[in-house]
Amino acid sequence: MTGIAHSEVAPKAGHGVSHGEAFRVWLRVALLSFGGPAGQISMMHRILVDELKWVSENRFLHALNYCMLLPGPEAQQLAIYIGWLMHGTFGGIVAGGLFVLPGAVAIMALSIIYASFGNVGIVGALFFGLKAAVLAIVLQAVQRVGKRALRSGIMRALAAAAFIAIFFFDTPFPLIVLTAGVIGFFGGKAGHPAFAGGGGHGPSGTIAQDQSLLGEEMPDRANIPVGQSLRIAAVWLFIWLAPVALLLAFRGGGDIFAQIAVFFSKMAVVTFGGAYAVLAYVAQQAVESFHWLKPGEMLDGLGMAETTPGPLIIVLQFVGFMAAYRSPGGLPPLLAGAAGGLLATWVTFVPCFLWIFLGAPYIEQLRGNRALTGALSAITAAVVGVILNLAVWFAIHAIFRQTVFVRGFGFAFDLPRLASVDPWALTLCAGAILAIFRFKAGLLQTLAGSAAAGVALYLAGLTSHGIAP
Repeated sequence: MTGIAHSEVAPKAGHGVSHGEAFRVWLRVALLSFGGPAGQISMMHRILVDELKWVSENRFLHALNYCMLLPGPEAQQLAIYIGWLMHGTFGGIVAGGLFVLPGAVAIMALSIIYASFGNVGIVGALFFGLKAAVLAIVLQAVQRVGKRALRSGIMRALAAAAFIAIFFFDTPFPLIVLTAGVIGFFGGKAGHPAFAGGGGHGPSGTIAQDQSLLGEEMPDRANIPVGQSLRIAAVWLFIWLAPVALLLAFRGGGDIFAQIAVFFSKMAVVTFGGAYAVLAYVAQQAVESFHWLKPGEMLDGLGMAETTPGPLIIVLQFVGFMAAYRSPGGLPPLLAGAAGGLLATWVTFVPCFLWIFLGAPYIEQLRGNRALTGALSAITAAVVGVILNLAVWFAIHAIFRQTVFVRGFGFAFDLPRLASVDPWALTLCAGAILAIFRFKAGLLQTLAGSAAAGVALYLAGLTSHGIAP
């Protein structure tokens, strides 16, 4: 297909990295990609910039800046971008595909176990413990991203406004991102110092012109005519949306698989700001609008995604699995769930290849643009507020058994009933927060400790947290 063959598939002599070596490196990156986008991007920086010196710090951060402005998982998009820089479209497909594969396999296996045995007390207790760690991890994401992004009063105000807008007024997330981006674009264009920083999850420090195998020259593949760009867009749009069109045509809009395909395709277009920001929006829709999941189950799915490699947004496979599992139609429930999960994964991650292969050639020509840097900084600040919203939402549903819906003067939100607090959930959450923030425990240590504590409480007869799928 000419649309995806705009670069050579043979090893590029200029940098000397063969396809076989690249495959091994990207597989290593995929298997080590724990810890959400912050950990994944830091890990890629360590391997690709510090250790292997494939790309320079400048090139890495420029690619990351573009990926932060895109909808969807920025860590996977960054892998696709660097794969494209190294070996063209073929390299991007290998890098992006491998980045998702281990997590997709693991989440599918865990979803089957969850649906089949989730009502067994000890399994429910394990996920009860995981919820505590997930809340602490989301709070850590607020702290990490906020520390880098909120370096001025303007940025702190943007974050606060984003939190108020989404938590109290249910403002659509895309509108928040668009507003922040416009503010940042014009602020950066005007040269305001508050919008001069990069932001994001990437490494901080001075951007140096480090020696790298790729070098700093713009690749030949970045000089493509508009007609070829249109062909690239057409091919990847077909790959992405053909299954959606077929489902709508043959099964109708009311079918569960068509609903999954359409909903997650929309999410792929409108969800900006990284995994935690996406989850804040998806959780509200999947739980409150579609009733595919219960609030606690969204936390369970996020706990799965935190304990497996790959993009954190792979949790959407669990959402699609449970949605189809509960409405299987004429299919066996587990088969329907597997199909729903794979469908959600397809329409979530395939668009990432479209955004990179279509936009990367032009973004390579825009390194150092002040307006784009300002937009990135403002969006990142707003995302801090959205992640804080996710943390508050998770805390309410993890620690309290009941909430009261409060409405008035244009605002609406869930207020927890203080008398409904679950003391053991509160204890586990406090312990996980203490472990991460006070004792600097690692991600896997915190998850394993919280899960073990949940099981221990169940075996001691202190809780009875079975999960009924």
